[in-house]
Amino acid sequence: MASQLRLRSALALVTGAGGGIGRAVSVRLAAEGAAVAACDLDGAAARETVRLLGGPGSEEGAPCGAHAAFQADVSETRAVRRLLEQVQACFSRPPSVVVSCAGITRDEFLLHMSEDDWDRVIAVNLKGIFLVNQAAAQALVSSGCPGSIINISSIVGKVGNMGQTNYAASKAGVIGLTQTAAREFGRHGIRCNSVLPGFIKTPMIQKVPQKVLDKVTGMIPMGRVGDPEDVADVVAFLASGDSGYITGASVEVTGGLFM
Repeated sequence: MASQLRLRSALALVTGAGGGIGRAVSVRLAAEGAAVAACDLDGAAARETVRLLGGPGSEEGAPCGAHAAFQADVSETRAVRRLLEQVQACFSRPPSVVVSCAGITRDEFLLHMSEDDWDRVIAVNLKGIFLVNQAAAQALVSSGCPGSIINISSIVGKVGNMGQTNYAASKAGVIGLTQTAAREFGRHGIRCNSVLPGFIKTPMIQKVPQKVLDKVTGMIPMGRVGDPEDVADVVAFLASGDSGYITGASVEVTGGLFM
């Protein structure tokens, strides 16, 4: 971990903060000095994340030292708009760092995938990031503040994966959205980058059969499945001034898998 508090003056909004990568990102950004607005569909999980950050966080949206918890469904326009309003009301400023970690899976082979499973994954994983990016960028532009937006995609969005047509399509869309947003937001001083994790120890990976995990691990040059903290390290770099001339990038965190 960096010895300096690189995000001392930052306010970071993290969606999907109730567990997995989102929780690890929240912990890391707080350790770097950021105030964290932790948001999740599960409000109790978001509050637990805030508790881990060292703040009370027992009441949704209530000021609690440096951090606060929020509940929102990122796939709903009104919910996202309300989230940004709540964060700004709580902290009296828009978030200068925005990390979109919220995501779901509904796995099935393409021949048998239901339209509902397709729609829900696209709604959360792609539309959700569109809504959060748009609302956060509008708030930053209105305030005249620079910022850093980091969208969590997946290596699956680049190479595909059996049984995950909907997930792969959503994560590929995140890459394209991020690259285009970087072009549009640059003149406002807002950077936008994506992170492409590989196999990471999260609740999602718990659904993968052990024999499949063993096979995948054997294909990873680093010889192990990644930890959420491995992704959080990269997010902290992209959130900080150390990456001040980086925008539109897609950073793979895979241990070398699919290189």
